[in-house]
Amino acid sequence: MKKYILKSLLVVATVISLTSCYSLSYSVGSGSKTGETVKGHNHYLIAGLIPAGTKTPAELAGDAKDYDVQVVHTFVDGLLQAITGGIYTPTTVIVKK
Repeated sequence: MKKYILKSLLVVATVISLTSCYSLSYSVGSGSKTGETVKGHNHYLIAGLIPAGTKTPAELAGDAKDYDVQVVHTFVDGLLQAITGGIYTPTTVIVKK
């Protein structure tokens, strides 16, 4: 009975920790004009302290002067972080031109 309760609490704690998704949104210039969406991924190591490969929003926007940027931790990003114990921490960058 004790093991069942402990396992249930562990599952609940895991589910709760994976539900929060970090997100950051901002606009450059006047914001999105065409609605075209470009996605990229940033790769970090050791809980995000060491960048291993990042895409800047300006790179993803190309020659567009007005665009919206959203940086999120998706469910898959959080799952990869949980599986690796925080050693690998990806984020997803979404640019709307």
